[in-house]
Amino acid sequence: MIGMWKLAPALACGCTIVMKPAELTSLSALRIGELALEAGLPPGVLNIVTGPGRVVGDALVNHSDVDKVTFTGSPVLAAEFCAARAGNFKRVSLELGGKSANVILTTPILRRRPRPPHPEFSSTPDKYVRRVHVVLVHEKVYDEVVERLTQRAKAIRIGDPADRATALGPVISEKQMKSILDYVDIGQTEGALLTTGGKRVGDRGYFISPAVFANVEHGMRISQEEIFGPW
Repeated sequence: MIGMWKLAPALACGCTIVMKPAELTSLSALRIGELALEAGLPPGVLNIVTGPGRVVGDALVNHSDVDKVTFTGSPVLAAEFCAARAGNFKRVSLELGGKSANVILTTPILRRRPRPPHPEFSSTPDKYVRRVHVVLVHEKVYDEVVERLTQRAKAIRIGDPADRATALGPVISEKQMKSILDYVDIGQTEGALLTTGGKRVGDRGYFISPAVFANVEHGMRISQEEIFGPW
């Protein structure tokens, strides 16, 4: 999905592209390349190059024939990226990690042009919690929202992503699983309340039960840092 956000407008403008996916997510990008050829896109218009970021990514950033680079990733890597491209003045678009909190109020938000509420986004906490993950909640409905989010997280079916009944598959690697579990420990150490989840599921694969934290202060690391885990 992130790749298509970048590919589609560039192709529509007549640009040729070199796409370098993350090492752990290369298969979907390679499949996009196959589908592009099947659809009749001329060879050489969309090029998929795999490999380590320190090798392939650096080569793209520093190559004089690459006019623009778009990067999705962490702020730390983006800082290195911007420093590297400073010598050749490339145009840059960055999509960096962050938090996108939802806000739940006690009354509906008024609009200039009233319209019927989306069935998944009514003003009631019961329906709103179907879609939200990071949430800022008015104190009058806080306990209710936490309880409903907790129950919803407990009901999420974890398993094989090829099974249509599965709602949550594994995280991408053992390293990422350990990172997520470390954040769960950090959140509790800093004083947040873990109401459910945040534990490894089974001993095969990298499955983690969805975690819900309450009483999170803005300065806590789990509020400030992107976790890339099921929350």
